[in-house]
Amino acid sequence: MGQKRYDIEGIQVGQPITTYANGKKIKTAINKRRIDEPVYLSKLNFEGDGQGDLVHHGGYDKAICVFPYDHYAYFEQFLGVSLHEAAFGENVTVHQLVETEVRIGDVFQLGEALVEVSQPRQPCVKLSLKHGNMKLVKEVQQTGYTGFYLRVLQEGMVSPDQPLVLVEKAPHHITVQEVNEVKYRQADPDRLKAVLEVDALADVVRKSLQKRITHS
Repeated sequence: MGQKRYDIEGIQVGQPITTYANGKKIKTAINKRRIDEPVYLSKLNFEGDGQGDLVHHGGYDKAICVFPYDHYAYFEQFLGVSLHEAAFGENVTVHQLVETEVRIGDVFQLGEALVEVSQPRQPCVKLSLKHGNMKLVKEVQQTGYTGFYLRVLQEGMVSPDQPLVLVEKAPHHITVQEVNEVKYRQADPDRLKAVLEVDALADVVRKSLQKRITHS
């Protein structure tokens, strides 16, 4: 049985710009452009990519934002518009690799690079502002159609026509969707404990969930 391969719809990058939304001045890199040439992936990001808010975005555990193309049709219906490339501010738009399947700690080959799933993407208000719909972030959370982040284990060149190839499946059963369930819904102690036992889980998520135990 061969390795699972997931085709990429596109790789997108963007630098922060200052813009206005709902009368507010914001700095954001959510508007990204698709690249057609090979690009270098470092521990922090694709060359040419950046973040507008370095407190809540970026860092080693959030080097790459991935969003499944499979969800585009749902959100086109929700928003009532056609969606174009990087509609969710993602770096990688992928086919068939959805939150219910991918596990925290799964390792993929991406071109010359090796990447590992670290946490679900937590959408911020800038996504709602981008699409002019303040209900969008809540809808993303409630559906679990959040996308997820990758950390970079090995740097290298990546071509947009190369797939994500699963090279190591995490030995547990904690998916991105399971972490979303625990984050956004009331979770029983056993489910919470199981998520916290995953070594590959990003520290920021771990600390947030540990507070739930402390305050319970």
